Amino acid sequence: MTGFSGSPRLTKGALIGLDVLKPLASVIVFQYNPEKVTRTLRARTGGGDGAEGEALRLSGPPEETFDLAIEIDATDQLAVGDSVAGELGIAPQLASLEMMFYPASGLVIANEALALAGLVEVVPPEAPLALLVWGPTRILPVRITSISVAEEAYDPSLNPIQAKVTLGVRVLTYDDLGLLSVGGGLFMVHQVAKEAMANLGSALSFSATTTVGAGATAGG
Repeated sequence: MTGFSGSPRLTKGALIGLDVLKPLASVIVFQYNPEKVTRTLRARTGGGDGAEGEALRLSGPPEETFDLAIEIDATDQLAVGDSVAGELGIAPQLASLEMMFYPASGLVIANEALALAGLVEVVPPEAPLALLVWGPTRILPVRITSISVAEEAYDPSLNPIQAKVTLGVRVLTYDDLGLLSVGGGLFMVHQVAKEAMANLGSALSFSATTTVGAGATAGG
């Protein structure tokens, strides 16, 4: 017996919110990885359309968005008698996702108290910096732009036990966050890794083209 099952170990995707005020509430490991992820890139150009000499100038990295659908299901947990799933279904997992949109309640209350006391000019609280973890080569700072939840089954107490969640996500770059910030640094690491992969892809394409050309010449 070698212990090899014949199936590769699956890496789980995740969303992680970097927020010291609520560290546990902002970690969402995907129960099932999405079967499809749609990415859209839009160039950020420097000059106006048609400006002479500006057609190829870039003002920064492209604007990149992700659309992905994840499934959350309590069936397995209910089958083994999990107490949290039995009492709340998948409500905790949905709450973890939705907390990406909420400022910390303690900060909201503190700001309101300070404002009523006239002590400070209140600055709107920031959402936690979210990271989309999609394999070892893609760890990206992102802003979640939309969450759509389709609850598909409930327990007798009307807790959701099955749901499909569609996420809209925009990648944040060093132009958005600053190169010296945690998020800006992570994006630069991603860009450098992408440049290395692009160089490798170009080399492989050139090698394949050269091999095909040599074969055609020899056959002729």
